[in-house]
Amino acid sequence: QVQLVESGGGLVQPGGSLGLSCAASTSIFSAYTMGWYRQAPGKQRESVAAITSFGVTNYTDTVKGRFTISRDNAKNTVYLRMNSLKPEDTAVYYCNARRIIRLTPVQYWGQGTQVTVSS
Repeated sequence: QVQLVESGGGLVQPGGSLGLSCAASTSIFSAYTMGWYRQAPGKQRESVAAITSFGVTNYTDTVKGRFTISRDNAKNTVYLRMNSLKPEDTAVYYCNARRIIRLTPVQYWGQGTQVTVSS
């Protein structure tokens, strides 16, 4: 079992920046693909960004050029830097860790952190 603890959410004005962190309780953090998802009220949870154990990243189109995902394997932590925030970025942001164990996909979720973009 892997526990994920997010931090860094809050209220920010449109055009502002915010950084999220997610600390994982595992000794094999580097083996996991880490991701950030978000869920806005009345909408389905969507993938925002992901970073593989090799450092390969991908982003949903709506955040490309504005968000940056990174990881520090020595600290068992994944980050999401969010710039040029828009009201439509308002959502609960969830950290996700996933890997394949004996051909079976396994994933874990954090508890979520609220990000509100509003003037």
